[in-house]
Amino acid sequence: MRIFAGVQDFLDAIGESLGEGDWLLVDQERVNTFAQATGDFQWIHVDPERAASSPFGGTIAHGYLTLSLCPYLVKSVYRIDGSKMGVNYGLNKVRFITPVKVGSRVRVKTVLKNAEQIGDGVQVTLENTIELEGSAKPACIAETMSRVYF
Repeated sequence: MRIFAGVQDFLDAIGESLGEGDWLLVDQERVNTFAQATGDFQWIHVDPERAASSPFGGTIAHGYLTLSLCPYLVKSVYRIDGSKMGVNYGLNKVRFITPVKVGSRVRVKTVLKNAEQIGDGVQVTLENTIELEGSAKPACIAETMSRVYF
């Protein structure tokens, strides 16, 4: 677990791998809950019987569900001590490379691509590779930006 306690810690770690997180099971209940929250009820996500005859052989997670797991997944990679608040600032690039079949496990591998001081805080750019257990290719690669204020 990497710990950041101030702006300089981020600046000193530019370019470093922060490590890999813990595995998380993506089950049908999580997919159904995401469908409820977003109104995206496409059958490939929520109808296991119909999806069984699809090219995926079963239901798959929404791409945006996979992306939305980043904040949860990175909690096992690093933490920030002593900050007043942190906010999402945006995304530079997102690619959904391999579908996440329901019943699969994912984890994140995170690299600190950039950090820039902004007043009493720091703007952080992370490359988050969401790995899919048993797959040579990742599920998603997302370059996220956030701001942390101390």
